[in-house]
Amino acid sequence: MVHPGPGGRARRPYLGGVYRFLLTPRWWGINLFVVLAIPFCVFMGTWQLGRFEDRVQSHEQAEKAPDPSTRKAKPLASLLPVDTVTSGRPATATGTYADQFLVPGRELDERTGFYVLTMLRTDGGKALPVVRGWLPGDADKASAAAGVPAAPKGEVTVTGDLQASENANSDGVSTAGGLPEGQLGMINAGSLVNLVPYDVYDAWVTLPAGEAGGPVSGADSGMRAVPAAAPQGTGLDLKAFQNLGYTGEWFVFAAFVLFMWFRLLRREAEAARDIALGIPPEDGTPAGGDHPAQADAAADKPAETANDGAETVSSSAPVR
Repeated sequence: MVHPGPGGRARRPYLGGVYRFLLTPRWWGINLFVVLAIPFCVFMGTWQLGRFEDRVQSHEQAEKAPDPSTRKAKPLASLLPVDTVTSGRPATATGTYADQFLVPGRELDERTGFYVLTMLRTDGGKALPVVRGWLPGDADKASAAAGVPAAPKGEVTVTGDLQASENANSDGVSTAGGLPEGQLGMINAGSLVNLVPYDVYDAWVTLPAGEAGGPVSGADSGMRAVPAAAPQGTGLDLKAFQNLGYTGEWFVFAAFVLFMWFRLLRREAEAARDIALGIPPEDGTPAGGDHPAQADAAADKPAETANDGAETVSSSAPVR
């Protein structure tokens, strides 16, 4: 329906004229961004929520499962590679002790000390890192290495709790580098292969109490057994709640994009309505300026301008 304007002249529908700016290239770009951004934010929020739910589920399963250390010991090869099921399981390996390293900056019962790690060269040729125990004090002191009980000589069979190789996110790991010779910041096959001339298993074991000193008990040797750690990603730790926080952030981003689109749409429509009523824009753009709404409004009234000009010419002509 066409509504008559001032002086009986026909004008386009008001609503269609106000929202014609939605067909401009600028608004096509804005709408495309919104259409792509909102599903992306929802997808990322759902993915983060799924990761949090997986951690909760794995935590519940770990609590219901029996203690891995109470299960029967199995040969090392049958438990590799280490995963959430085999982590903490007792593993047996036979070989001879070789190179020894100190792992500084490790805490036990709120005391700082270092691990005593000795490489066990197995019959297959590979070496298994064995944490024989923990000692208090500073590993940098010259007396530290001297006070470490010697590893047993000859062929031995060890039984320890299996652990996955450490990474930069593991507790107590030092990634600073520059450690003195004979020290190791991370129990990791990638770090050890650069220090020893043989292949290394991508795993390690920690000896329980009573075996930490080899033939001597852990208490008599002065070393304390290092308890096995739960596998990463199976507990409700800080990272799990970070996933939950990221979930909320992504959904907030989606709502913010929708809010800003609606706010910009409303502002543009109000500007177009004001210009259609002859009210200058609030940003101070002069009449005939390059405001997008002004351009749309000007396009709506070409016939009116022509008629106004004709009337002006007609009124200024002399009467005879």
